[in-house]
Amino acid sequence: MPRTSQPLRRRRTALPLYACLTLTALAALTGCADTSTSKAPADAAHRPSTISTPDTGTTVTPPKTPKSSARPPVHVSIPSLGVDSAVMRLGLNADGTVEVPPAEKGMTAGWYTGGAVPGEPGPAVLIGHNDTRFGRAVFHDLKNITKGADIAVRDDAGTEIHFTVTGRETADKKAFPTGRVYGPTDDRALRLITCDGAFDAQGHPVDNLIVYAKRK
Repeated sequence: MPRTSQPLRRRRTALPLYACLTLTALAALTGCADTSTSKAPADAAHRPSTISTPDTGTTVTPPKTPKSSARPPVHVSIPSLGVDSAVMRLGLNADGTVEVPPAEKGMTAGWYTGGAVPGEPGPAVLIGHNDTRFGRAVFHDLKNITKGADIAVRDDAGTEIHFTVTGRETADKKAFPTGRVYGPTDDRALRLITCDGAFDAQGHPVDNLIVYAKRK
């Protein structure tokens, strides 16, 4: 079926880790890990149970990060894009899928609490809508970010941590680079994720935009 050219509204569904952002199974656990960018889990403590993606039926395994005493993030800003947002916490829904910011909080980014705390070793993940039924959202302009751009994350004690963008990629949802995004790393890494690309026949964006950054 050809894609419609008219604007369509993204709907709020219980998708894993971000609204209309779909993950495939963790590469490190399916025999297709990209060993040049991520390490296989060291022990069972890093191996999470799988969760099912309601919209596609695929299975995902977002890795869990050991608990840290670091302060949680409450604010993120990207000066070059004019992003200035509070950060809410995202956990798991009762059905095992990961929470997403509600549509009415489209201008608020979310931190996936199952990952690293921003600034600590490991991949910290911030999730935001591109737009919602209420209009453009917090990461609407994320596609315009450039390498070297500054991202500042402030914790609940008022400490601001700065990250430098090292790259970005657009990935088909059916081939999401889960190992690169969520795989264990010694870097103090930050990932920003939102929707991207054209719409399918059901009105869902077909791609994800992923921004990679490291602590300065």
